[in-house]
Amino acid sequence: MPRLTPPTHPRHVRQLSTLGERLRAARLRRKLTQAMVAERVGVTLPTIRKLESGDPTSSLATVIRVLQVLGLAQDVDKLAAEDTLGRQLQDRELKRPRRRTATTCPPNSGDKPG
Repeated sequence: MPRLTPPTHPRHVRQLSTLGERLRAARLRRKLTQAMVAERVGVTLPTIRKLESGDPTSSLATVIRVLQVLGLAQDVDKLAAEDTLGRQLQDRELKRPRRRTATTCPPNSGDKPG
């Protein structure tokens, strides 16, 4: 049974397309062919073509290896580095007063039943 992939949101399609264009431009500035990049990355030529066209099935590992070949791997460290929203949510949780739960006192050990 084939694995179903959810449809890609149009905004994400544009982002993938833009990333592919940037990778292509970086490759061309370095005067590398798609075949050269494919060989250095260890993937097939169609994989590089799909990546540069913004195909959503391209793996993140392939993107990182292409960035490495292009000398742009340090850019990966910038992804999600500034998580402003996450930090705000975390700070909000820290500022919230904690509710104390009722604690029960253990029975006095000196008391004798009955």
